[in-house]
Formats: sequence, C-alpha cells, structure tokens
Amino acid sequence: MNKLELKVPPPAAALLVALAMWLVDYGLDGLSFALPERRAVSIVLAASGIAISAAGTWSFWRARTTVNPTRPEATSSLVATGIFRFTRNPMYFGLFLVLAGWAAHLANAGALPGPLLFALYVTRFQILPEERALTTKFGPEFDAYKLRTRRWI
Repeated sequence: MNKLELKVPPPAAALLVALAMWLVDYGLDGLSFALPERRAVSIVLAASGIAISAAGTWSFWRARTTVNPTRPEATSSLVATGIFRFTRNPMYFGLFLVLAGWAAHLANAGALPGPLLFALYVTRFQILPEERALTTKFGPEFDAYKLRTRRWI
C-alpha cells in the first residue's frame, strides 16, 4: 500500500485544494475571467455538492456503518440504496462539486484544475484502496454493485 493511501481524509484534501485554488487566484490575478451569473453558478454547484454529500452521509448513518474514510475495513454493511444507487462515492462527488463552485466563484483560469486534481487524488489514494477493502469484505456483492453503479456519476 502506498504511504498516502487512506492517510488524508477527503474533506481535508478538499480544503487543501481550495486553499491552493485561492492562492493561485491571489497570485495570478491576470488569469481572471468574467463569468456571467458567477454568484448563482457558484451557489448552485456548492449547494448541490453539500446536498449530495449530506445524502451519502445520511445513508451511512441510517445503515449504521462507518463514515470514517481512513478505515474502510471498519465498514459494517454495503450501502447501495438512496444516493448510492447513482454514484458509489457521493461524499467525494459532493466535495468535487463544492470545489467546482469555489472555482466558479474565483473565476480564475488558474483555479479551474483544482476540482479535477482533487478527483484524481481522491480516486488514486482514497477510492481505489476503499474498493480493495470492500472487495475483500463483501466479495461478489460489491463486484455486482460496481457493475451497476458508476464510481463518480
């Protein structure tokens, strides 16, 4: 296992990416651009992300399974209902949308890669290790879930 796998909780990674996006915006003011309805776009994206993340968290709580992303082996049940019928990772997708909303708010070309970099990082260092742990724990049940539900959207 790589040393970065399951070490940085995705909300912390999202916060670090958001900070980096702000620093890029601050340092590269010349890359700013006009975005019509910037406020509305950023609010819709961020609010959607919060709602999707909350729906995923609520589903985990209802199933009485862990929401701790650093300990996937502690999962007590495979949640495949609710928001999990549409995405295997609603909390991470929600964080991606919040970062997309932040990018829209900043309206700076240098900040635009932030959400994508977050998605790449989380896929490699969080989702893939989680999937290995869930495959070990739930076997064919998780394999079938992976076949019918996309990783992101």
